[in-house]
Amino acid sequence: MDKQKNIVIDEWEIKLDQKLVEIKKCQKDNSLESCTPCDNFFDCDLRKKYVVAVYSSMNKGAGGGFEF
Repeated sequence: MDKQKNIVIDEWEIKLDQKLVEIKKCQKDNSLESCTPCDNFFDCDLRKKYVVAVYSSMNKGAGGGFEF
């Protein structure tokens, strides 16, 4: 019997993957291995959108607050 796993990717994971590609490109363009040493760490809109995408993928868009 063939036991094949079906992988289901929902819209939240797709959005997260897109943000991850964008953030990795930014890190590469700036010769960084992470966002932490970046001068714009706390003010970066791309990083903020990535964090929101991570949270949304965790709660599947159910909402709720998320504060740092």
